[in-house]
Amino acid sequence: MNHAVPSSLAAPSEAASPQAMPAPAFTAEEVARLIACPSCDALHEEQVLNNGEVARCVRCHGLLEAPRRSAMTRIIMLALAALILMVAAIFFPFLELSAAGLMQRSSLLDTVLAFSSGMTAPLTLAMAALIVVLPVLRFVLLVYVLGPMAIGWAPARYARPAFRVAEALRPWAMAEVFIVGVAVALVKVAGLAHLSIGPAFWAFVALVLVTVLKDNFMCRVSVWKTLEARRRS
Repeated sequence: MNHAVPSSLAAPSEAASPQAMPAPAFTAEEVARLIACPSCDALHEEQVLNNGEVARCVRCHGLLEAPRRSAMTRIIMLALAALILMVAAIFFPFLELSAAGLMQRSSLLDTVLAFSSGMTAPLTLAMAALIVVLPVLRFVLLVYVLGPMAIGWAPARYARPAFRVAEALRPWAMAEVFIVGVAVALVKVAGLAHLSIGPAFWAFVALVLVTVLKDNFMCRVSVWKTLEARRRS
């Protein structure tokens, strides 16, 4: 059920008068009920939604809020699954390359450490941060924030800043970019040597899919509302 939330501010008209119009005055309670669209920043008045209903921006139709039943529990389970898959992706064999009777087996950790010497040493830190450290940190923060609330407890002490950090890290966790780059490299190298894909490769692919599912279940407005409600209670 699509539920469009009415905008509290009128969109600018093409025939608007050139004279400057006074900005509408809002009370503190009215401002607290406003929601900004994450795509176009249009302001909307907050509405109470039932599980399964969807609120979209009236200007760009971007998703504002989509509460789902047991969403927090599902996100926690997916985040824990992602952490297990990350451990497997780091330590299990990732690729096996054989050419001219020589065989080379490497893991994701070997790939990251391949640039650890000389001028390329900063590249090692960047790769480790973007494809391992930041995704793991984000999963841990989500479990820390949502875990207590999923079982009916009050939020953890630093749940609000932890969730803010987790959201700030979302664009920088680039596990899916890495797997796309690996796929492109495999196409180019396949004609030069025999390649065997190890279990870590499939673990990393599963990690990307689990991350996408987790983000689809995540309703950030609902999380912030729950944090605020549980903090006051």
